[in-house]
Amino acid sequence: MRDVTGVMRWDGTGWRHAAPPPAPQEVPVALVIDGMSQAVLMATPRDLRDFALGFALTEGLIASPADVQDFEEAEVESGGFPAREARLWLRPGLAAGLAERRRSMVGPVGCGLCGVDSIAAALPKVVPVASAWRMPPQDVARAMAALDAGQVLRRDTPAIHGAAFWNGCTALVREDVGRHNALDKLAGALARAGIDAGQGAIVMSSRLSVDLVQKAARLGAPVLIGASAPTGLALDWAARAGITLIARARGASFDLYTHPDRIAGA
Repeated sequence: MRDVTGVMRWDGTGWRHAAPPPAPQEVPVALVIDGMSQAVLMATPRDLRDFALGFALTEGLIASPADVQDFEEAEVESGGFPAREARLWLRPGLAAGLAERRRSMVGPVGCGLCGVDSIAAALPKVVPVASAWRMPPQDVARAMAALDAGQVLRRDTPAIHGAAFWNGCTALVREDVGRHNALDKLAGALARAGIDAGQGAIVMSSRLSVDLVQKAARLGAPVLIGASAPTGLALDWAARAGITLIARARGASFDLYTHPDRIAGA
């Protein structure tokens, strides 16, 4: 059995004993729409209403928050382990269209395209972002600082990702063990608050992969900022989708890759 009271840490010169930080919560979360399971993802069991709504929006299962009539969260158990169901009920007439989009999978943390079984599904048609929202270069550091300040769970454990919406003044932040889950939760929170994602930037604590760019594009976000590096496909998709992609945002510095016109002076 693994010792959970302490760890061995290598400091470059030798080993030492250290107390581990609190482990983040992670449970299977079934996203159920009109009684039909659409996905099973490993996630942090917080803000599940935002998670379910955001997932449904960014995966194209619904067109707007108005398509949802009700929500319920249920605690369940599987093999002696706790789990959750996040249940959405749609307005009449929409359930039939979900049959061919049904996805049954267990997605490990960090997997944003699990369960997609065709290239066409993984790489859907690019819909360009039309927003002309702009930001000064100094605001990139402010946006990253706002994301960091809003990551409450990360103060207890570093194994937590964050996603934020930054409009130049304030930030809305959501967290999860999975970066894709964090962005889905943010999408749901924006939708519930009636905030237009086209009037600000999406800020991620992680590297930027193509699925994050796709989700940002579906939200209509004009700027996507990440703390780490982008993938090549993410750059290609951002260029085609009209998204300003900023990566390696550390301190006052960052790398600007696509559509520099939205960054003043670039």
